[in-house]
Amino acid sequence: MIGKYPAKLDDKTRLFVPAKLREELGERFYVTLGTNGGHRCLTMYPAAAWQRLTENYNALSQSQRAKGPNVLFNNAIECNPDKQFRFALNSFLTKFAGIDREVMIVGCAGQAEIWDVAEYEAYEAENMSPDKLLAALEAIGL
Repeated sequence: MIGKYPAKLDDKTRLFVPAKLREELGERFYVTLGTNGGHRCLTMYPAAAWQRLTENYNALSQSQRAKGPNVLFNNAIECNPDKQFRFALNSFLTKFAGIDREVMIVGCAGQAEIWDVAEYEAYEAENMSPDKLLAALEAIGL
């Protein structure tokens, strides 16, 4: 998944799935807590990626589970968009990510992120320097 898509929550805290992400997210996906560069956001996982996370979690020892990855599952919601490709976020998730009304939905490799638009703009401003871009490219082997 790639790209960034401005969006707004409607009065029922629903978002439209951007057309460019619909096929990759599928008819069922999951949204949970996320963080990127010290900023809070929400992460959207297609069903297959969520299944892999679940399998990886189930393979952890009790001591590894005690370190906290269960919060991703405790706070997740399953999303089945309606015919207009809308899905609802709950108040806990919007509060966690500081989302009021305007958001940026951002493709991020095999998942997508939902950001409060002001938080995303701050994150992007912090990470658009030539040094940070070079470091990011080196981190992924380019």
